Amino acid sequence: MAILVVLRRVLSGIASSLKGFLANTLLFSLDFLLTLYNLITPNRAVGRVVQAGNPGHGGRWPAYVPPREGDSRCSCPALNAMANHGLLPHNGKNIKFTELTSAVRRVYNFAPTFCYYVPNYIATALVRDYRSDRFDLSDIDAHNCIEHDASLTRIDTYHDQDQGKIAHDFVEEVLSSGTGPEGNLTKADLSRLLGKRRVEAKQRNPKFSLAFIHKMFGSSNGSTLLTIFGGRVKDLRPILGEERIPDGWEPRIRHRMGLTILEFNFTVLPVELNIKEEVDGSIARAGQERYLAVDSEPETDKKA
Repeated sequence: MAILVVLRRVLSGIASSLKGFLANTLLFSLDFLLTLYNLITPNRAVGRVVQAGNPGHGGRWPAYVPPREGDSRCSCPALNAMANHGLLPHNGKNIKFTELTSAVRRVYNFAPTFCYYVPNYIATALVRDYRSDRFDLSDIDAHNCIEHDASLTRIDTYHDQDQGKIAHDFVEEVLSSGTGPEGNLTKADLSRLLGKRRVEAKQRNPKFSLAFIHKMFGSSNGSTLLTIFGGRVKDLRPILGEERIPDGWEPRIRHRMGLTILEFNFTVLPVELNIKEEVDGSIARAGQERYLAVDSEPETDKKA
């Protein structure tokens, strides 16, 4: 009987791994083809990135309505902005994962592969079914699921469980850190900001954690500011500070099939790999003073 249980678990694990491998192979192959398609086809015209018939076409977005008491919001300003404009349910609740896929595609011009991959990842992390289940925006903020420490726009969960709150001091630091033309943000700016934030978060948060996958989430979030929003501070100010899409705005990626996973990573990887604090020991040393202080206490103080 025990042998049958072991055999069944092994076969189940192999089948699950094979299924995941085949699904990802198909997804990334399609993503590669979409990247090639974008290379050989002309971009959409300025003012026509959001297609006719969809909210936001020509930069005309539905009215902005701030969240009300009881509405669900999360740590992602882009998703919150969609809810604030009614592009997702305004209360941020009972959203189908498939609905999120189609809405993000229409609003931000990410590629279909990207728009499937991220909501499907969220559904899997929340132990839900992508095709049939629903979620509230705040569900995304299960700590170290998607939400993570050292965010550029949120205080760590250790200090504030409500990740729907905007950390305005952090946002202002991001907006004032651009070294590009007109003070716009560059890859180097995001690497610098992320490194600084990781050091400071580890110093202040005794339960700080940041696994590799969450580092990549952080760099991906920062890279969205550079790609979809073009690093333009005048657009990012309402997006990050109010979670509002500015009048006349449209995605800065004008490819016909949107921003693919492959192309996106040509921004994400340089941003992440150029964080000098990851290699100069700054992050490793951060927070050590807490433990040094404990070790230096006199024995009588420890016993007390």
